[in-house]
Amino acid sequence: MNGRIPVTVVSGFLGSGKTTLLCDLLGQRRDLRLAVLINELGEISIDGALARGSASRAGGSAAAAAPDIEFVDFPQGLIAYADDSKFAPTMAALAGRRGRIDHVLIETSGVALPTAVMARLEEAQFAADFVLDAALTVVDVPLLLSGELDPIEGAAGAVARAVGTLFDRQLEQADVVVLNKIDGLDENGLLDAEERVRKRAPGVRFIELAQHARLDARVALGLGLHQPGKARLARAPMGPPTPLPGMDWQPLADSGRVDGHSHSGLSAHEHGLSTHTHFHEQDPGWLSFVLRSVAPQEVERVRQVISEVAASEPLLRCKGFVTDTAGVPTLLQGVRTRIVCGGFPGGEARQGAAHAGELVFIGYHLSRTRVASILSRGTGTRWS
Repeated sequence: MNGRIPVTVVSGFLGSGKTTLLCDLLGQRRDLRLAVLINELGEISIDGALARGSASRAGGSAAAAAPDIEFVDFPQGLIAYADDSKFAPTMAALAGRRGRIDHVLIETSGVALPTAVMARLEEAQFAADFVLDAALTVVDVPLLLSGELDPIEGAAGAVARAVGTLFDRQLEQADVVVLNKIDGLDENGLLDAEERVRKRAPGVRFIELAQHARLDARVALGLGLHQPGKARLARAPMGPPTPLPGMDWQPLADSGRVDGHSHSGLSAHEHGLSTHTHFHEQDPGWLSFVLRSVAPQEVERVRQVISEVAASEPLLRCKGFVTDTAGVPTLLQGVRTRIVCGGFPGGEARQGAAHAGELVFIGYHLSRTRVASILSRGTGTRWS
């Protein structure tokens, strides 16, 4: 690769499953030495903790994972955007250790466009050391099929319009669209999802399927899509049958003739590297804040209250941890009203912390005051 370090950018709307897929890719790294940059829109790094926990389990321990994976958290703001003072020195440091790094993975926040990173990689200070390998956009297929990612015009649809516009931009910049959360979908559902993606972003080059939140590393890393003459078609051996669409495709009458991976063979498309800053300047409504509590929580009650918040407020994503009455930290993650709780990798580090709960809330013109009030009233504890 002419000595340059390949960079894969993983984007996708809030809660699409980027971190889960990233964690699985880390488990497939084999002998690859990776640098992983994780961007979250919030003051605390939840996704970073999950990725580290995943790498530690795959390596047997945190120490075992350390030699071949380096993590860097970007917990505030949007990675590589104009106000990000951390991106340039981080990349410069990685370039200085290029002999010990085979690949860089960058996970953007759910409200970012991948073009910010892509534009920076083309700058003179980075172009000699790094090359874009591919831009992946992860899609929450059930959310796509529900219509909740569709833009709705008019004042009453302000949130939906903002969501749909952002989602369209993320799709448009992708080389590879990953259809995620497809477990339980039949072939018609998969065809429907693919058709919706193609209609909204006809220039997408490849569409891949993430079965059980797993994506074969061969269709994500080392694609060389932005190196003339070196791009290869990555194929995985498994997957439900889907068609091979073109710009104005129709579902095949016999989809059994294809193997489940839609490599369209389209030529390279333009990524519009100037769009990222303008997009967020024109729509500053995306907000993120953290609420904390010093009191132990009834985890199930917290889950129910946050679901109620999402039903009445423009809350699109929530993630963080709460410590139950037995002192055990529990991971909490939600997309709109779907809130789930589970184990928290590395949660033992939270035990004895000053706060028994820290939750990141992300939404569109979301009111911190209202959310804090509802959460405090509903749990009988103070959140601020």
